[in-house]
Parts: sequence; structure tokens; C-alpha cells
Amino acid sequence: MGSGKSTVGELIAQRLGVSYRDTDADIVAAQGREISDIFIDEGEPYFRELEREAVAAAVAGHEGVLALGGGAVLDEKTRELLTGLPVAYLSMDVEEAVKRVGLGAARPLLAVNPRRQWRDLMDARRPLYTEVARVVVATDARTPEEVAQAVLDALELKNA
Repeated sequence: MGSGKSTVGELIAQRLGVSYRDTDADIVAAQGREISDIFIDEGEPYFRELEREAVAAAVAGHEGVLALGGGAVLDEKTRELLTGLPVAYLSMDVEEAVKRVGLGAARPLLAVNPRRQWRDLMDARRPLYTEVARVVVATDARTPEEVAQAVLDALELKNA
């Protein structure tokens, strides 16, 4: 959440000469509404099912750079799908998250006491991120270009 995965993913795709896809954008397009509205109207379990399906479809049908929503790794089947793929986890601390996104109302899981909720979410998710990631790249105090290059270097991928 706020790690820059969309911006960095697009940069990596450009540098590799491949396409970019974001499963959150896939869900929004398919549902015709924002993710926050899906959470409010249908609840988190419904959204997680949509997310599971979107990730499975993207992994099966996309050969470029793929960005997943922050909660996608909560699903065991999704984690299994990611096994062996060149996955990068873009990490950051809460202070950086506050600077980047303000942890505001558009984040349904952070509606009350956002700093505390962000820390709790990350405490729960970090082990899952590191489980599926081949590399972990810190984004704190780095430009998106620097992060993109660090991911390419860590995954030993060559620019196009």
C-alpha cells in the first residue's frame, strides 16, 4: 500500500520492453467501481474472491510485469501461484507510507487510526510477502527509478 508498485512496475515493464498489468485495475474495470466501494458494498471476503480470480487470470495470461494488490498474498492459492516466479516485495516503513499516501480515506482497511492499522496489516502481511518474494527491495528515500533499477538488479533482469 503506497509502496510505488504501480509506478515501479510500469518503469520495469518499460525497461524490459514488456507490458504492464495491475490486478487492482483489472478488478475496477471488471466491476465498474472502485475497490473502496466494493469493500463498503460487498465486504472484504467478496473483494478477496475477486482478487484471487484476477490474480489467477493475470498469472495465466500475462507475460509482462504484474502488480498485485497488497492483500493478494493473504490467499494461500495465490501464494502457490507465485511460487518460483520473479516476485519482488517493495518494502517501506510507516513514516514513508504517511508521506506518500497520507493513509487516507481511500484506503478502506485504514479508516480508523491509520498508522496503527498500517502497522498491524504489515505485521500480518510481511511474512507472506517475504514467503513469495524472490527479492525484497526497500523503497524508503528512493525515487521510483532507483527502486525499479534495484529490482532489476536484484532479480538479475536486463534492461531492453
